[in-house]
Amino acid sequence: MIGVVSAYSPAYIARDDTGGMTDNTDATSVTAEHPDSPIRTTGTDHITIWGSNEEDTIEFYQDLLGMPLVLRQPNLDDPSQTHLFFDTGDGRILTVFVGGRQSTQQPQRGGIGAVHHLCFSVAPSDFEDVMAALEADGRGYNMFDRGVFFSLYTQDNNGLIIELSTDKYDIPSDRRGEVLAKAQEIRIADDADYAGDKHLAAALEALNMDADAHDLPEASSGVGGVN
Repeated sequence: MIGVVSAYSPAYIARDDTGGMTDNTDATSVTAEHPDSPIRTTGTDHITIWGSNEEDTIEFYQDLLGMPLVLRQPNLDDPSQTHLFFDTGDGRILTVFVGGRQSTQQPQRGGIGAVHHLCFSVAPSDFEDVMAALEADGRGYNMFDRGVFFSLYTQDNNGLIIELSTDKYDIPSDRRGEVLAKAQEIRIADDADYAGDKHLAAALEALNMDADAHDLPEASSGVGGVN
């Protein structure tokens, strides 16, 4: 089922105040090296979003996406709300504040400081099963080959855009940043607008890593966003 995600969908293109695309090639350098900063994070612990109600939230995140509900308790800042904790698959946690609100498929508000979308990874071998599950649940989606990864976009019970992404190649999680930074370097040398399949494969080869591609469906790049 194609064509559900609204004009708030991911575009992955920087735009200037006049609406034109911007090229940040000469801006801050892109590298996997740690910056000289006073603080160094060690990873993502959790992300918290506002949700509607417990039933619909569990139905989407646990029953459809397969995230175990690992903790449920009152919101420490507002005990009238319930705080749900879901394991996204690797021990990193998504938490949701829920009450008695009604779910909505209205697009989320955009703007500075707003959340554009959340992305969760799925196994390449499961990708077509993910498509079938979304269709069986009556949920539309858009599918794109994003060059360095492959993604579906759908919406949760609150209208928040949810991306389900899979790797085009096997990339160890502890070297992902290194691979993307090398692909960026190769893209710039190639004078290409976007990092594509060939840049990713070349990056893996340059880093002495296997570049065996996964078998994924054909899809457009989705440049310019989804309407």
